[in-house]
Amino acid sequence: MTFTLSTSLPFDHIDKPAEWGTMEALHQIAKAVEAAGFYAGTVTDHPVPSSRWLANGGHYAQDPFVMLSMLGAATTTLRLQTNILVLPYRNPFLTARAVSSLDHFSGGRVILGLGAGYMKAEYKALGVDFDSRNDIMDEYMKAMKLAWTGEDFTFEGNGYAALGNRALPTPAQMPHPPLLVGGNSKRALRRAVELGDAWHPFFVPKAVSDTARTANLEGDEDILAAIAYMAEHCVKVGREVPPRVIASSTYSVKTGWNAQEALDHFANLKSLGVDGSGATIYTETRAEYLDQAQKFGEDVIARIDF
Repeated sequence: MTFTLSTSLPFDHIDKPAEWGTMEALHQIAKAVEAAGFYAGTVTDHPVPSSRWLANGGHYAQDPFVMLSMLGAATTTLRLQTNILVLPYRNPFLTARAVSSLDHFSGGRVILGLGAGYMKAEYKALGVDFDSRNDIMDEYMKAMKLAWTGEDFTFEGNGYAALGNRALPTPAQMPHPPLLVGGNSKRALRRAVELGDAWHPFFVPKAVSDTARTANLEGDEDILAAIAYMAEHCVKVGREVPPRVIASSTYSVKTGWNAQEALDHFANLKSLGVDGSGATIYTETRAEYLDQAQKFGEDVIARIDF
């Protein structure tokens, strides 16, 4: 499969609502990134971020399923991706229902990037135990897979139980949309092997990972070590085909960006065993964004042949 590129969508910039926060903006941007050749448009997940985090460089996020539904209605081929959905925030059957509906009506375009998250204050605000998030994550992935079968199912979780329930229609993609397991820790890597379709690494230097409570992932050596660890765990649990590696955004399209630099960057990732990545476009205005999306499509995406 050709190396694929996603792009993080700019609808979280609430400081300029006329530029980024209207239906017109969503339609124009959706059509632009689809025309540019991006494989997927991505949205993130922060229902109630803490003011302290926001004051220190954090960002707002719109409801992911609302945004992806509108994105799907404005496009025909663009994949609709969460990057990432913090899975423990919501009852797994509500999430499974939202994913099924979106995938069914969009013709099988959902990509579900999932993670355990790192924001303790947000967990507290949502009434979910932060320290249990990894156990919750594993449990919820198993519960959703049962709900997606379309058959009657039983499942007993921590504080809830399905004792003969059914959810139809199923996702268009069977048995379910691709599950991209986010996180850089060894537990996240094991989860990708045991429950996921791909590992969805978050490339982040140690200075950032310390504040975000996530394992740092910087250079080529870190990527190779993680891939090797997953291969070892595949042997241990009997998985024949290792998870694919699909990164989140690793390249920034800013003033002065260079197309050959971008191509070299993605080619290097491919040589390491990474199957896909992303590019984020940073501009002050929507008009500039539309221009840069077109330029990136012509100068980079159209030239990717690896």
